Amino acid sequence: MSIEIARVDGVADDDDVLTEEALAFVEELHHRFDARRRDLLVARAERRARIARGEPLDFLAETREVRESEWRVPPPPEALADRRVEITGPASPAKMAINALNSGARVWLADLEDASSPTWANVVGSVRNLRDAARGTLAWTSPDGREYALRDDVRRPTVVTRPRGWHLPEKHVLVDGERASGSLVDFGLHFAHTANALIEHGAGPYYYLPKLESHLEARLWNDVFAFSEERMALPAGSIRATVLIETIPAAFEMDEILYELRDHASGLNAGRWDYLFSIIKVFRDAGPEFIVPDRASVSMTAPFMRAYTELLVKTCHRRGAVAMGGMAAFVPNRADPEATAVAFEKVRADKTREAADGFDGSWVAHPDLVPVCREVFDDVLGDRPNQLDRQRPEVEVSAAELLDVAATGGAVTEAGLRTNLSVGVAYTAAWLAGSGAVALHSLMEDAATAEISRSQVWQQLQHGVVLADTGRTMTPELVREVLDEEVAALAADVPRDRFARYYEPAARLVADLVLADDYVDFLTLPAYELLA
Repeated sequence: MSIEIARVDGVADDDDVLTEEALAFVEELHHRFDARRRDLLVARAERRARIARGEPLDFLAETREVRESEWRVPPPPEALADRRVEITGPASPAKMAINALNSGARVWLADLEDASSPTWANVVGSVRNLRDAARGTLAWTSPDGREYALRDDVRRPTVVTRPRGWHLPEKHVLVDGERASGSLVDFGLHFAHTANALIEHGAGPYYYLPKLESHLEARLWNDVFAFSEERMALPAGSIRATVLIETIPAAFEMDEILYELRDHASGLNAGRWDYLFSIIKVFRDAGPEFIVPDRASVSMTAPFMRAYTELLVKTCHRRGAVAMGGMAAFVPNRADPEATAVAFEKVRADKTREAADGFDGSWVAHPDLVPVCREVFDDVLGDRPNQLDRQRPEVEVSAAELLDVAATGGAVTEAGLRTNLSVGVAYTAAWLAGSGAVALHSLMEDAATAEISRSQVWQQLQHGVVLADTGRTMTPELVREVLDEEVAALAADVPRDRFARYYEPAARLVADLVLADDYVDFLTLPAYELLA
């Protein structure tokens, strides 16, 4: 075998996950598909460069026939027909996985990507926990003796696993001396250990695909799936995938993405926070009309966000695919009933809008929010598993509407700048410490938060934005001043050794990214090199 594992101190007993058969499968995936993956990443960069030179982003002329012809994806399997409430969260540690499986949600998005810090312990632990969940044996005992186990008195959610995106490497797995693809490692290990058990229990190997930017990237996933089914002697179409439409290029290729996945397609999801990040990234130097106001002021009713979600529902239902709503990131505070009540009403209003628009279900980040989301969709769906029969022929969305960021309203403020820098550093520090899902200011944040935060600061700085609440102009000096103040405030609440180990490198990284002349596409790439 030409595959090598760089063993890590503190990660013991991983031989049950890194079996010879599983590693051989990962190696095969690498040899067959990694060159194409790398070519597609080059194509991403080339497309962004063309946009920077003035090439408009529009629906593709060469795939017009796919958009205009009539075709549908297969009906969802029974385990994925009713997705009215999905809970998201990392698959490691085991306690969080068990809590998700006991939550009463219809689906658990087991996240190996944005809500997971890719330490080797987390990578191996996630696969192990998902393997045990597929077998129905997942359990954990805390150091104080408290036992956590899967409940038998609630329906367990269907598990849909999100591997890492095509852009992320796995430095602990080397094939022919090269770092393997994080996406192929995650998929390969998970599929090898769970596919048969999931099928035996009436479900299947189901996946959420993140960060796609084109239908060609979906085609690559489809080829991975077809090969894997054949390799493991599974029926064609056993794998089903839901694609997160969380990049602005993908919003112009929804039909094409579903078409490329064909029998493996299940649905699309409105990945709202990464979608904002993508818009900033793609149009970072396109002029002031693409400056996104403070994140807190960008609601899902903003015209460009509304266009995106309306098009997603119409596209999905026309093609027989489920349309999944976005994240409710509020974290209930059981010590503050009034704040929790306000958060619940915000979640209820958000889910009510989605259900009325035709979405078939939606996401929450905390078990306490499962009943709220379920109640809203119960009112609309009743006994029906979904509302795929609700077509939206009245929806017509143009390229201009998808790109109409200028009509958002809101402002860029120093308060927003402070939040961006504080949250960016705090989340990155937690990520470096091994946590990818972090509660900050009563919101459950993942990597998209840090990406939006640092990208907004970079864009605003490049354009010399005048801050609406203070009248100050964004300059490198102002950013350094505010960053120093926010980091000092964080230091007051963090033990000194933890601050030095995680917050100081996080602050340096955020400073480097927001003050750099050239934009870095993903914060998680340089951060990964700092990860132990």
